[in-house]
Amino acid sequence: MVAPLRRVAMRRPGRAICEADPGVWHYAGPLDAGRLKRQYDRFAECVAESGARVDWIPERDDGLADSIFVFDPSFMTPRGAILLRPGKALRRPEVALHEELYPRLGVPVLGAIEPPGVAEGGDLLWLDEGTLAAGRTFRTNQSGIDQIGQLLSPLGVRVHAFDLPVWKGSAACLHLLSVVSPLDHDLALVYPRLLPVALLNLMQGMGIRCLEADDDEFAASGGMNLNVLATAPRRCIAVGGFPKTLRLMEDADCEVTRFEADALCIPCEGGPTCMTLPIRRG
Repeated sequence: MVAPLRRVAMRRPGRAICEADPGVWHYAGPLDAGRLKRQYDRFAECVAESGARVDWIPERDDGLADSIFVFDPSFMTPRGAILLRPGKALRRPEVALHEELYPRLGVPVLGAIEPPGVAEGGDLLWLDEGTLAAGRTFRTNQSGIDQIGQLLSPLGVRVHAFDLPVWKGSAACLHLLSVVSPLDHDLALVYPRLLPVALLNLMQGMGIRCLEADDDEFAASGGMNLNVLATAPRRCIAVGGFPKTLRLMEDADCEVTRFEADALCIPCEGGPTCMTLPIRRG
């Protein structure tokens, strides 16, 4: 998750998110469509400037407001993709978009999560080539994790599951990647108050240093200060406006590209990692 990002899939915001009912989609108030689109365009420029090739998922008037957050409906592995089954029921039709995407890109599909399993990409964190951390949350259950483990077992991957707290309830989005973002093979940005103790111990045992994000900035950003996309080891894209988090990463020799996201990421509960689906790294 920190090797150089070479190819990534994305989907631009369309009518669905710009006209979404905040109460239905759990957004923070009415969205400013014009600013949201401009901020997304700037983010897309940051991704392209990092050197990654962007493959666009076609826009359709399909009512899928969350579909710009392409990280969640499927999951990339060294041998191909896994089609997931989002715990947020409104998002389940997005999986069909990914099912259409992979043949077009020449990417094999290893399998799909079946009921009663649910799983979202935001709950899946590669710690190294053979170790996957999975969050047990309102969006990802044990059945989903077990199915992922079965699909990855032939690759020699071990899956470790960790419980996350209720926090703000089942309607809110608290993923595993809401509390930890990898910055390098031996470095991660974390929010320690919500980080599972067993995961912290595992990371420290693997030699991963954890930078602890500021409480005030985590609260002010709705956790988006912690949602950082690594485009290469110690190179990343982050939401602007949170200087303590920026300084924390820069003091650890990270090169950080910032973009404004107060009309995009913060009200919609999805940051730079969420808006990208890595297809190839390395």
